[in-house]
Amino acid sequence: MTLRILILAASLCALAAGASAQTRIPSHCIAIAEAGPDIIWLAGYGAPLAQDTVRLSYVGHSTYFIETAGGLSVATDYTGRLGSSDIVPTVVTMNHAHESHWTAFPDDRIDHVLKGWDYTGEPADHHLELGEMLIRNVPTDIRRFGGGVEPDGNSIFVFEVAGLCIGHLGHLHQEPSPAQYAALGRLDVVMAPVDGSMTLDLVTMIRVLKRLRASIVLPMHWFGSEGLERFLAGMQDTFEIDLRPESDIEVSLASLPSRPTVVVLLPRPLD
Repeated sequence: MTLRILILAASLCALAAGASAQTRIPSHCIAIAEAGPDIIWLAGYGAPLAQDTVRLSYVGHSTYFIETAGGLSVATDYTGRLGSSDIVPTVVTMNHAHESHWTAFPDDRIDHVLKGWDYTGEPADHHLELGEMLIRNVPTDIRRFGGGVEPDGNSIFVFEVAGLCIGHLGHLHQEPSPAQYAALGRLDVVMAPVDGSMTLDLVTMIRVLKRLRASIVLPMHWFGSEGLERFLAGMQDTFEIDLRPESDIEVSLASLPSRPTVVVLLPRPLD
């Protein structure tokens, strides 16, 4: 199935519990992940998960829905809607660049709403321990619409769960500084905006991802096949390219690919 057919399928698809008390397995954010067998991906959103496995579903734009075996769920760059069903995540993260990355009216039933920007006079500083998962952030600057810089207007959120270190770059406008790279640590999975214009230019984004060298890169914030193909062309010398007709992937520490891989998932609202 070609990439353009996958994009068309994505367009058609687009029309279409409380925190766990389990103990979190320590992640290996600073250590290089062990090589393992190929990625395991099976049933979709809402299905039971094997122990120490995480499911990531690409809802659309910059929103991924993360589920754990113990019943935690996180929606990234949450805009207030995930699909046609009444879905209430345990946690939502949001960023400030555009209204397509946050909402002023999150559902009152959400346990934890984490704003990724400076809204109190100080940079966002999250370190949320949920037993099964630790969520933390690394603030970064963003461009203002009228010019200039909004300090700490974005956060790279990091989710440590099932021994994995999972990062979401948000609406990244700057290459991380050495201190920010160090704060991120070694990511096993990273969700990256690859539009090449509204966020980082493609050359810089590709440089960032090659430096992070996560085992799995999940593209997001792409607006058509041509831009996505340019990104993939820039990554294929270092990363395997895995195009999938599904919108979700299940990952465990043992199932990380032996070579860094870009896994392209199709955006699909949760039903």
